[in-house]
Amino acid sequence: MRVHQSINNYDHKELSSVLTIGTFDGVHIGHQKIIERLNEIKKRPGERSMILTFYPHPRRVLDQSNDIKMLTTLDEKIMLLEKFGLDDLIIEPFTKEFSRLSALDFVRNILVNQLHIKKLVIGYDHQFGKNREGNFQQLSEYGELYDFKVEKISAQEIESVSVSSTKIRRAVENGDMETANKYLGYNYLLSGEIITGQGIGRKINFPTVNLQITEEYKLIPKKGVYIVRTQLNNTIIYGIMNIGFRPTIGGQGLTIEVHLLDFDGNLYGEKIQIEVLMRLRDEKKFESINDLADQIAQDEKMARYWLMKIK
Repeated sequence: MRVHQSINNYDHKELSSVLTIGTFDGVHIGHQKIIERLNEIKKRPGERSMILTFYPHPRRVLDQSNDIKMLTTLDEKIMLLEKFGLDDLIIEPFTKEFSRLSALDFVRNILVNQLHIKKLVIGYDHQFGKNREGNFQQLSEYGELYDFKVEKISAQEIESVSVSSTKIRRAVENGDMETANKYLGYNYLLSGEIITGQGIGRKINFPTVNLQITEEYKLIPKKGVYIVRTQLNNTIIYGIMNIGFRPTIGGQGLTIEVHLLDFDGNLYGEKIQIEVLMRLRDEKKFESINDLADQIAQDEKMARYWLMKIK
């Protein structure tokens, strides 16, 4: 999959394309249904399967007071989309100026004249153009005018229950990882760099790695303790992760700490990706460090029991 950092950088403008459009936050099972259909209908030699997406998320640009958090960072989204065998991903910088394009200008100037679309595949609720004035009916009319076909994926085709990024965000915010992961079609991801902590975990025989996520727009699950896994040197490693403020030791600021089971190594400076499997409990303030250590031992016991059942 070739990644283009704007429509103007797309360099196959002489070829026709089979296209879908959207923010694709989370690349969830509804998005995956659309992408699978996109790949199915790309038949002619020279046609390219393509996604046009936007960064930042339009809602973060158009409403400065809207601090919506994203299910995926841009790098995570690219990584997830690469798995589908697409030819091209165009990431268009979303600006207020871009948002003012009318539906007609967007279709004529970008989709037809620049991307040469032959077929457009969209979700059942897709809207586009200035003030989201464009819809499936308009696209169908423009398709007749500019010689491209439009196919709509219905809510029923996506799933018997409508899947949306909003529903998944709500599940992650509530720590309901089973629901979030079900609708994502994979385990929720946290990607970042391992940084130096205070070393308190090692002192109580539960060493942790501290994950730093630099993208402030990334949605962090509800505070608490989770079962997680990661891959290090092609080996799957499980762990227990705490998201919170470490009240027992008077911590300041949100931290993400992971105790990796059966692992002893130095990961400082490494970039890793954590899969969040399930939530064990709320974060809690304990009377002493020893009480905290006892609880972590119980967390590990519960995690190992749960993992034994799913393996």
